[in-house]
Amino acid sequence: MAAFTIVTTEFLIIGLLPSIARDLSVTISTAGQLVTLFALVVTIFGPPLTAWVAHFERRSLFVAILVLFAASNALAAIAPNVWVLAIARIVPALALPVFWGTASETAGKIAGPQAASRAVSTVYLGISAAMLFGIPMGTLASEGIGWRGAFWLLAALSLVTAAVLFLCMPKQDAGARSSLFEQARIFRNPFFVANVLLSALIFTANFTAYTYLADILERVAHVSSAAVGWWLMGFGAVGLIGNWLGGRWLDGSPLAVTGVFTLLLGVGMALTMLFAQSIGLLFVALALWGIANTALYPICQVRVMRAGPDAQALAGTVNVSAANAGIGLGAVIGGVTISQMGPGSLGYVGAVIALIAVVTLPLVNRLNLRRG
Repeated sequence: MAAFTIVTTEFLIIGLLPSIARDLSVTISTAGQLVTLFALVVTIFGPPLTAWVAHFERRSLFVAILVLFAASNALAAIAPNVWVLAIARIVPALALPVFWGTASETAGKIAGPQAASRAVSTVYLGISAAMLFGIPMGTLASEGIGWRGAFWLLAALSLVTAAVLFLCMPKQDAGARSSLFEQARIFRNPFFVANVLLSALIFTANFTAYTYLADILERVAHVSSAAVGWWLMGFGAVGLIGNWLGGRWLDGSPLAVTGVFTLLLGVGMALTMLFAQSIGLLFVALALWGIANTALYPICQVRVMRAGPDAQALAGTVNVSAANAGIGLGAVIGGVTISQMGPGSLGYVGAVIALIAVVTLPLVNRLNLRRG
């Protein structure tokens, strides 16, 4: 539930940008920098903040994070200008990676070692739910109550989620406090660093095309603008399968599972371009892409955390930061691709990057064998 609230807060603004730009009298490109700002803050500040709070009792930490999200969403709802709105976006961006790093670790501890991977996958079900319901429904709701009303709803949801966590979650001590320097020793492990870079590469591949999926549907597949939202909702619905598969298969080799779904990701993106003119085949291609997209969230998180077992909370947050760096880089590559080759090439470029990620897997595995 917390994951759903947090992901909806992060990405809902994408659907609200036109309304925000008009209301605050700024260009759409200026409003769009709010998205870039969020990802940048997550990338830079996530690891040190998580290391700093790694010893905090988990229930209190999660409740505090959700209260912070409630306050920031309320501030966004009353923002008189884009500068105040930017502050309202910076605050939750500081807390988001702390949640993802510590939530994954805590879910694994609550469930026990035999069910840890599935527990992390269950937490990441919040991403699928946000893509399926939160973001589309929030965007639709804004048509009736305005973008400020959408942020008020998120503020209320954040408070309700904080209350549920406080009432339902058992207390979870994080253990003895360790310094940032001690936790940062995981960066001396080449296998851990290689896994982090692999996550960044995978998310770069995905978001090279996914950032512009609505544009692909409209200009390449010629889907009407009124129907794009339903296609995106379907993309999120199919992703529930990927989340389930990712959680079940993670008990095996995380690198092997990463390779399977990254290859599926590339195939799905390429086929989306190839079959754009055929509704039935386009549905199949998007289904493959959607399954891989959602499966790779928990897969990458668990893979990186296992590569840094001595500081799992920090390792999880570093993966979130790497993913956000990939999101930002993918958006840039996708933008350049559109300007140079058109939107019909986005899936192919993303597929090439995904293939590069697959090719690097034996090199990453070799580092693991060397470590062993």
